[in-house]
Amino acid sequence: MKYLSLLVSVFLFVSAASAQTKSNATIQQQLKSLGSGQIGVHFDEGSKVTTIKAVAENFPDAEAKRAGVKAMNFAVGVIYPGNGLDRSPDQYMLSFWVLSGKPRFGEDHTFNVFLGTETLQLGEARYVARARDGMEYLNFNLTRDQLKQIAAESKVRFLLGRKEFTFTPSQLKLFADLYLATEVK
Repeated sequence: MKYLSLLVSVFLFVSAASAQTKSNATIQQQLKSLGSGQIGVHFDEGSKVTTIKAVAENFPDAEAKRAGVKAMNFAVGVIYPGNGLDRSPDQYMLSFWVLSGKPRFGEDHTFNVFLGTETLQLGEARYVARARDGMEYLNFNLTRDQLKQIAAESKVRFLLGRKEFTFTPSQLKLFADLYLATEVK
């Protein structure tokens, strides 16, 4: 009887462990079925680390011009050990890349997202301005819940510093696809 109980326990443990892992191949297949060509999955053999990075299209020229920048886009993603997810990530990285010519966000690089009547205050960016090519980089952390909240909306405005932008429908789809692809049940 003890042997049977032990065998059942081992079987249940192995079944639970294998059912909870989502391989990179499964993630790539899901992204392909979602039509997410802007989301890449890369496993580095040397470090045994996977990077999933979703690179968005530029914001519309009219918004960039109104903010006093030449162009702006962003990438959102996650890095994790191994070649699969054992659980849904808790944190995502969001980086805005701004071609500004001269710094526009050096004095104020806060990030506030407006979701209906709620405002997500995501705080201060890790900020870098590179004079040699006129680029500014604003890096933020998003929780999984914040990613889900942004992805669930059909229109999302936000303030980056004191400049207002609106995520495009394809940018919001990028958030949604990343959320779905990194969901482990």
